[in-house]
Amino acid sequence: MKRLIRVILAVTPWLIIAGLLWAGLFIKPQPVGQTVQPPVLEQRDYYYGLAVLPGQKRWLAGSNGKIIQIDGEGRITLLAPGHKQTLQDIAVWDETQSVAVGNEGIILRSADGGKSWQEVPDVPKSEIANKLNRVRLGPNGLAIATGEMGALLETTDYGQHWRRLRPEEDQAWNDVALLADGKLLAVGEFGHIAISHDGGATWADSKTPVEVSLMSVAFRDPKNGLAVGLEGTVLLTADGGESWTQLETTAREHLYDITWDAAHNHWIGAGSLGRWLTVATDGQIASGRLDAQDLTWHVRAVPEGDIVWFVGANVGRWDGKTWSPLGESWQPRALMGLPVNADKNSDKKNEQAEAKK
Repeated sequence: MKRLIRVILAVTPWLIIAGLLWAGLFIKPQPVGQTVQPPVLEQRDYYYGLAVLPGQKRWLAGSNGKIIQIDGEGRITLLAPGHKQTLQDIAVWDETQSVAVGNEGIILRSADGGKSWQEVPDVPKSEIANKLNRVRLGPNGLAIATGEMGALLETTDYGQHWRRLRPEEDQAWNDVALLADGKLLAVGEFGHIAISHDGGATWADSKTPVEVSLMSVAFRDPKNGLAVGLEGTVLLTADGGESWTQLETTAREHLYDITWDAAHNHWIGAGSLGRWLTVATDGQIASGRLDAQDLTWHVRAVPEGDIVWFVGANVGRWDGKTWSPLGESWQPRALMGLPVNADKNSDKKNEQAEAKK
């Protein structure tokens, strides 16, 4: 009996090793449960451009080349899964043609309503820096992208081909206004403003009272426009950009965007530390924060009807009183101004169903 026990003890380790080897060679693990998919809108994402489309659709472009859509019901879907370069802006001509621009001179275009996106080859680039930070549209396939090293790039065929409007220079252009009769007005670093009356063939400088970088420009008509920039800078023109007056404002946060909000008959802007700013047609300024607890930066203010979308470190809607950011506690229907399900029993059932998963 003792001999048998010794034999068993001696053989057991080898049996265990043999069993493990057999399991490793011939038994394949099977997946258990469901694969957890990351949310389309992640907290780590930043978005820099937003376009409002017909049919209550919005497209956002941002971190790692992601392009997402928010529809009229508040559903978020991924249009472009991502790219190695961050996108800085997106714009849409019509239901089929659209374009996005970003870091390292990347330009993406879609000709099928956003179903697919192609990188445009042979975009003019510098050997030093190539970030494209804005794209503005004109009629019949016209667009101009602005960026580093004097980038003012024009397309006239819906983004298929691009050419420089100015030679490469040690100057970043941050925005451009496309006005009537081929007039262009670009704003950039150190308070520089340049005007062209012939579609970009020739340019002249416009004298400004500041030397800080101007980040955005918007006109309500061919004569009256506004430019904003760092350190709370606000400039007003009433002669098509030939001369500018600096408006007094108590806000000193950087201002990154300005746009004309026709629904409310004023300009509205976005900046750092949750800053919003409006400027009336007579130059009167109102300013404040979207939310005392939300001091994030925003680089776009995009009006849509009675509300304004703010885009940057987070994304949300503002109705002039209430700030509704997208986030973990976000209710899509509430954000879109739609009624939330008031059936508490249904809500309880949904919670129970989620707990069982």
